Amino acid sequence: MTVLPKTKSIELSFDSGWLTVWFNQPERRNPLTDDVVDDLEIVLASVRDDRSVRGVTFRGRGGFFCAGGDLKSFNAIATGAREQAMRTSTRIGDILADLNALPQVTVAMIEGAAMAGGLGLACCCDVSVGMSNAKFAFSETRIGITPAQIARYVLQKCGYAVGRRLMLTAAKFQGAEAATLGVLDLAVDSVEALEEAERNIRTDVLVCAPGAVAACKALIVGMPQTPDDEKVIYAAENFSRCLQGDEGKEGVSSFIEKRKPSWHVEINE
Repeated sequence: MTVLPKTKSIELSFDSGWLTVWFNQPERRNPLTDDVVDDLEIVLASVRDDRSVRGVTFRGRGGFFCAGGDLKSFNAIATGAREQAMRTSTRIGDILADLNALPQVTVAMIEGAAMAGGLGLACCCDVSVGMSNAKFAFSETRIGITPAQIARYVLQKCGYAVGRRLMLTAAKFQGAEAATLGVLDLAVDSVEALEEAERNIRTDVLVCAPGAVAACKALIVGMPQTPDDEKVIYAAENFSRCLQGDEGKEGVSSFIEKRKPSWHVEINE
């Protein structure tokens, strides 16, 4: 990535093949405002086909991940036309679908709290790491709405029974419990440990072939929608395209020749 896209409400940094997206309205606990949604759309579109971007981390400034949807905006929409509410929800759904299918590895680093749509966004990421004392809730039903667009990603992340209970009851829980529920992949006790965990993820990803990671992501996302009688062929086509592509040839050759492949990147400490 030679030029970072211009954004209005989120900050971006890029280092050693890794993009970090910072939610940057800490005075409001980093809500998903219209400007943030605009910026996410721009960022996801700009990195989707850029294999120099090997991974994307989402994090919040001010020690707070994301409070979810912008309730001030919701208040205005509540008294408007149904079509406006539909457009708003559909747009959020499209952004979440794009994030879920992004060809790069995605990481959510959660401090402070992740609530409602903010936690749903984290559930779209491949890896979620959070502080043990961070607060979590799918809180929509507490304010008379539903976790509509995030629901499928919540169920995808933590399973049907757990996700069903958490969304229906709007239960509050902290990071240590979130890890046992499957909402987090890892809970840690300090910011230093949080950042170390992300460095370890980066180190692992940066030795993987970016095209193979993208193909693996497509396989993971696409397999559940593929009819059972087509799954074998679907997987075989995915595998053969990789093996017979440039990365497959380079990867096999580098292994046989006992050298690092061309895509190997050393992370900056």
